[in-house]
Amino acid sequence: MRSVPLSPEARSRALEDMASAELDVLVVGGGVVGTGSALDAATRGLRVGLVEARDFASGTSSRSSKLIHGGLRYLEMLDFRLVAEALQERGLLIDRLAPHLVHPVPFLYPLQHRGWERLYAGAGVALYDTLGLLSGRVRGVPHHRHLTRRGAKRLVPSLRSDALVGALQYYDAQVDDARHTMFIARTAAAYGAHVASRARVVDLLREGGRITGAEVHDLETGNRIRVRAKQIINATGVWTDETQDLAGERGRFHVRASKGVHLVVPRDRIMSESGLILRTEKSVLFVIPWGRHWIIGTTDTDWSLDKAHPAASASDIDYLLDHVNAVLEQPLTRDDVEGVYAGLRPLLSGESDSTSKLSREHAVAKPVPGLVVVAGGKYTTYRVMAKDAVDAAVHGMDRKVPPSCTEDVPLLGAEGYKALRNGVQVLADRTGLHPARIEHLLGRYGTLIHEVLDLVSADPSLGEPLTGAPDHLRAEVVYAVSHEGARHLDDVLTRRTRISIETFDRGLGSAEDTAALMGGVLGWSDEQRKREIEHYQGRVAAERESQRMPDDATADSARMGAPDVVPVA
Repeated sequence: MRSVPLSPEARSRALEDMASAELDVLVVGGGVVGTGSALDAATRGLRVGLVEARDFASGTSSRSSKLIHGGLRYLEMLDFRLVAEALQERGLLIDRLAPHLVHPVPFLYPLQHRGWERLYAGAGVALYDTLGLLSGRVRGVPHHRHLTRRGAKRLVPSLRSDALVGALQYYDAQVDDARHTMFIARTAAAYGAHVASRARVVDLLREGGRITGAEVHDLETGNRIRVRAKQIINATGVWTDETQDLAGERGRFHVRASKGVHLVVPRDRIMSESGLILRTEKSVLFVIPWGRHWIIGTTDTDWSLDKAHPAASASDIDYLLDHVNAVLEQPLTRDDVEGVYAGLRPLLSGESDSTSKLSREHAVAKPVPGLVVVAGGKYTTYRVMAKDAVDAAVHGMDRKVPPSCTEDVPLLGAEGYKALRNGVQVLADRTGLHPARIEHLLGRYGTLIHEVLDLVSADPSLGEPLTGAPDHLRAEVVYAVSHEGARHLDDVLTRRTRISIETFDRGLGSAEDTAALMGGVLGWSDEQRKREIEHYQGRVAAERESQRMPDDATADSARMGAPDVVPVA
């Protein structure tokens, strides 16, 4: 499949094309389910548009625990179908759909009770493995194993000896959620979908009792367009209720937001060859390997404040530190925290007052002719959610539409990845880059690495490390704008890269260099470049202030002190 850049010019063309002729399907929402729906519809031969109010994956889909997993704890709830479905999707992603972005990761579960706990937990992990095998796909991960306390300490020297009597080790998978979502959007565009970020649906069009399209506000230019479509798919996650309200109809279900906070600390703060999964009084806590860092999370609390920028409070951070420190020989402190991020889970409400017990299942409804709503679910099962949403959309069409084929559609960068990975040294010799740099680029771009390296060939200065973030090349910033749809400084520092959570200065040291590189592609004036930097500085200051506040209300108030950047039209 030929790569189609999400360039500034492509964005303009996509909006023009959406306005020029009726679409079969307009997808609202550029998270993992929305982009997945656009890809599903486009690969069925439909004329598809996708609009996202901010940046791709700017909501929940960039703020998850970054795991592709079956949900081991859902076995305790006896939700075998959900676990089996998720494990099947995990195998597909690792083996076929996105091997460049999704890879196995080990976890150690410390046992604190002799006898019964090993039997109980061991049976659960064995069932987890068995469900993975019964999914009918390549498992993609090794089997679990039992460990003595000494064996566990060899793997995780940082564990306190009195924190365990033994352990189990099992495997799940990991993904950079924001990059994965962006790759789905790019793949949808490669199959013909018209894709545009920073394009907000402000109204739904009606004829009689049917939804026939949407009015879309281009936030970059200020223009408004009317997009006609046979069906609209509302895939807006925690904003589902607000988008449903545009139809003027009562929704079939409601979505409730649960806040999950994560900390990022340097890898050398915890000596371990494996991730950890720990029980808490409310749920589970993960310590997840993340390159040269660890991700520690997550919390699970009801959230009813600003959905665009959920804030982590001091109590959230203390909760995570207290629970992980309970098992570590050398406790972590606030000074060890490089980054903090908070995301909102879209849960189907109505089952319980406790967010940890709300449904992770997804639901699809047609509240009014011409409108399909999909909500709930897990990141791992996005493809199934997208398939079900498009199935509902095409059900009423006046022509036969082929069934979903996305289980056989690799994302861009996947085809040939394994062979290219086997030739890392050859590629390093050819480009003059260190093999570790090639490994890093392959894990971010897969076989599209050649497009990045072509930029370096054309301008060798782009082969230099980015100021303040030496893990990244300057070419990656240019590529993020020219090929990956980045429009603003925050898009690059927070989602195309993770510089905002992987450096102690939260990316401030990279802002000048990044803005200069972006401005060269986007044609920014000195004024716009300065505005972008000031906005990013304000965002970081507001987030740091919110993380000193004692509770959600004060943290939200502090975070709202930094409004979204407004382009110069």
